Parts: sequence; C-alpha cells; structure tokens
Amino acid sequence: MTVVLGAIADDFTGATDLCNTLVRQGMKTVQLIDAPGDNVDTPEAEAVVVALKSRTIPVGEAISQSLKALAWLQRAGARQILFKYCSTFDSTDEGNIGPVAEALLDALGADFTLYCPAFPTLARSIFKGYLFVGDALLSESGMKDHPLTPMRDPSLVRVLQRQTKGKVGLVQHATVAQGPAAIAEAFGALKHDGFRHAIVDAVADHDLEAIGEAAKDFALITGGSGIALGLPANFRRAGLIGDGGGADRLPQVNGKAAVLSGSCSQATLAQLAYMTARAPVFTIDPLAAADGRKVAAEALAWASDRLGDEPILFAATAPPDQVAAVQAKLGREAAGALIEGIMAQIARGLVARGVRRLVVAGGETAGAVVQALGVTGLRIGRQIDPGVPWTVSLGEPALALALKSGNFGAPDFFLRAFSALEEAST
Repeated sequence: MTVVLGAIADDFTGATDLCNTLVRQGMKTVQLIDAPGDNVDTPEAEAVVVALKSRTIPVGEAISQSLKALAWLQRAGARQILFKYCSTFDSTDEGNIGPVAEALLDALGADFTLYCPAFPTLARSIFKGYLFVGDALLSESGMKDHPLTPMRDPSLVRVLQRQTKGKVGLVQHATVAQGPAAIAEAFGALKHDGFRHAIVDAVADHDLEAIGEAAKDFALITGGSGIALGLPANFRRAGLIGDGGGADRLPQVNGKAAVLSGSCSQATLAQLAYMTARAPVFTIDPLAAADGRKVAAEALAWASDRLGDEPILFAATAPPDQVAAVQAKLGREAAGALIEGIMAQIARGLVARGVRRLVVAGGETAGAVVQALGVTGLRIGRQIDPGVPWTVSLGEPALALALKSGNFGAPDFFLRAFSALEEAST
C-alpha cells in the first residue's frame, strides 16, 4: 500500500486527533513517534502522521525536527504534506507555526500555502480571520491563560504576520461559501498579489471539505485536524486510495487500566472532577518532587493494590492559580519538565505491572509517556469523542492508548473511554 499523504504534527495528541479525522474519512492511517528511521514499517498505511514534540521548543529546533520528518515522508512517497497544529493556533509571537511553515515551503520549493485551524465539530471556527472557541473569541476563551502559549490576539492574520517573513492574506467566508472553485480563484489572486500565506475562514465542516478540494494540488497544507476532512476524497477521486473499508479496525488488547492526566485545560479539569468522585485518584505534587520526594515511586506504591480492570487516575492537573504558583517557584519550563518526567516514570512502572490500557491527557504529557514507553508508532482505531480515537501501539507489548488533547472530551471521558474500547473489541 502506498503512502500518499504525509503529515507533520507539532504535538502527540494533535497528531492522534488528525489521524482520527483521516480514519473517519476512510483513510488507513499510522502515527509515528518522532521522525522515524528508514527501517520503520508502516503497515497498510495510506497516510502517515509523524508526531513531533515541537510546539513550544525553540524555533530552530522545531524547524530542524520538521524538516527531518518531511525528508522521511518524501522518501516514503507522500504526494502532499500537511503541517498540523492546534485548533487554537497555540504559539507565541516568535513561532513556531509561521517559521516551520515557511521552512517547509522552502524545502518543498513551493511559494504559497493556507492556514485553517478551524474545526466546527469541536467548536473552533474562523470568521473574517478571527478564531472563535465556541461563541467566544480566542482571546476571551480559556486559552488566554494557557501556561505555555497564552493566546490573547484572536486575529490569526495578525498573529501569523508577526511570525512570518512573507505577506499574510485572508480568504473570507463569503468566498468560501461559494465552493472550491471560488476558493481556488481567491488563492490565485493572493499569490498574484505577492502573498505567501492565507488564513481561510470556516464556520461549518462542509467549508473545510471545500477548502480541502480547492487545495488538492498544494504541495503543503497547514491547519488543525479539521482541514483533513476534504483530503481523502481528493486521493480517492484520483484513484490513489481504496474505498475506506475497515480503516478503523484494531487488534484486541486486554490488561489493567489507568489514566495519566497532565493537562490543566478547563476540559481536563472537568474530567478530573468527574472521575475523582468515581475512581481512586493519586495527585502529583510537583513542589514535593522538587524538594526531593520520590513522587513517582510513591504513586506506584499507592497503585500496587488498586490496579485492575477498572481504571485509576494519576493527576498533575490543577487550576490556573495553582499552576501559576508552581511556575513562579520552579520556572515554567522546569515545572513542565518535572511533571513530564514524573509521568514518564509512572507510565513505565504501570506497564511493568501489567497495565496495557492507558488514557493520557495533555499533549506534552502524552509525548513524554509514549517516548518513555518506547512506542515507535500507532495504529489508529475508533473514535471515543470528537478528536480522540483509541490506538494500538506497534510492536510488543501491544498497548491500547488514548492520547487526549487537554481541550477535548466530555466530562465523563476518562471512564467512558474504557467502555468504548470494550465495545470496539466485542
């Protein structure tokens, strides 16, 4: 089977979200962890998504990792490249979205691309270039207080222009609503006028399908996972992929169950509250760890007589004021690295104790966990909630993993995920 679509995602849960979109459109998809070596097998993959941990690292490192992933995808035969970032355009004024996209354009010899993080199914929409989360502007949503990438300007044109050398234009919804031909014509006009980048409005999923069709010949497309809604149909019309049957089929995985939560988003806070009332919870104290306490060892000792078929939860999730207090004492990067290290140790200990079914909340936490477990790739299966599927790791032992972006999922997600896995296996 030939890889036709290659994607580069700037975090792990975002990569899984994109894979979920592609699988639901009938495209057999594999997620790889970091830029792989040449000996990595991609079983029955029509799309390969390379999951990086590049969202908040220095710009130069993000570019280097992304170009390495691009080179591998080109060798694998990918005909089109998608650069996937968060649906809330998580970045700073220095990057990393704009600089990485420009580096990919240069490497591909291309002179124009689009940016569309919208996904209306997940309450992310763009109108007149402004990004909305539900009914609120991005700058009035919970993202305004994000500990790593606070988003306080809702104008994606302004945000992206501060990150790029090339001119940034806008394709408004009045044009998008007219369909693929009108969108393609608008792209051509912007290119003619010297623009290298275009933010594109989208307020409904069918807008994303039209945008994808209009960009069928682009070397590079950028956006959130929603922009992939229209891509499989392009390849199917060209006779390059199959009919999509069985794209979400996974092998059955049995074993003990656990949840690791490192995200501090509003959605994850609600999920933590829901599960705290219904299951055992171990709360991770980063200040205690910084003072020398062996927090990971304490967590695993606590879990020893609680592990079983029903999930237990390990949480570093905390409200914004508590996060700010920890960061003030330890430093933002040091606090994040400390928590990720604890989660990685706990994950290794859990697998050694027979855990084979894991839900992980938060992109940085997911990245730390899959790296600690030596996971090189994932088969993508059935969706649990919009944007979050179950996956099964390549290699042995096979692990069922649900890697959840902090912003995604209903309040009962942690518990319901395991019910969904059981239903998918029967």
